[in-house]
Amino acid sequence: MNKINHPDWLTIPAPSDKTMGRVKRLLDKGGLHTVCESANCPNVGECFANRTCTFMILGNICTRQCRFCAVEHGHPEPINLDEPDAIALTARKLNLKHVVITTVTRDDLPDGGAGQFVATINAIHKELPAASIEVLISDLKGQSEPLIEIMQARPDIINHNIETVPRLYKAVRPQASYSRSLQIIKWIGIREDDIVSKSGLMLGLGETFEEIVDVLHDLREADCDIVTLGQYLSPSPKHVPIERFVHPDEFKKLEKIGLEMGFLAVNAGPLVRSSYNAYHTYKGILKKKQKNEE
Repeated sequence: MNKINHPDWLTIPAPSDKTMGRVKRLLDKGGLHTVCESANCPNVGECFANRTCTFMILGNICTRQCRFCAVEHGHPEPINLDEPDAIALTARKLNLKHVVITTVTRDDLPDGGAGQFVATINAIHKELPAASIEVLISDLKGQSEPLIEIMQARPDIINHNIETVPRLYKAVRPQASYSRSLQIIKWIGIREDDIVSKSGLMLGLGETFEEIVDVLHDLREADCDIVTLGQYLSPSPKHVPIERFVHPDEFKKLEKIGLEMGFLAVNAGPLVRSSYNAYHTYKGILKKKQKNEE
């Protein structure tokens, strides 16, 4: 397979130890993980410099082996019962106004890790009552009961990434299911009108433009409120290769299509990731809702 040249318009600034230092020290003190580091996010330098991060609960080892993800897979770590309070305390020290929590997939747990999400949300509500909370969950093995438990804890946003188009699931997410992931999004909209639902896709895995638009249609039919679209960057030669680099103009076109479909927000661009500018997006939605109510 021919190597695809890295385009000039896609530049990723290298993080410096100085800008990342304070956040890393706080995370290390609490024994905490972030998806920013574990998944090799290209925006880690920028986000850490702005004193923001996405906390990753339930350890640093995933029970699944998705072929796009840099997070380590294997036998997961025991549940750290001190983790929720440590995250809440660290979020307060960082003075976060919007706290984002994600997780490794824990198929070994009967509730898929929902209980740890609930404990973390409750701890943040107690420590930072004014902060909004966004959770990026797994598919919880398709179970509705754990999802209901998370919703009852009252996060402001629940995100579950669809990741790619149905045709590529077998190659990219062999242990996942497109219909199961879509069902998670549907359940959020059906049960809770005041919780914002969110999903996201990686582009450049070999999908067609038409397939992307079809997924956007599926997400809107599932009452998804926010969608993120970003360029897939292969973590290593062992992972799924990049099939193409999606030009910024195509991202703009998809953003326009998504907004016309009725999404409350569409974040699209080469370096966009699920949690990138999450607080800014949420504030924009609140302003839009307030304006509609006036």
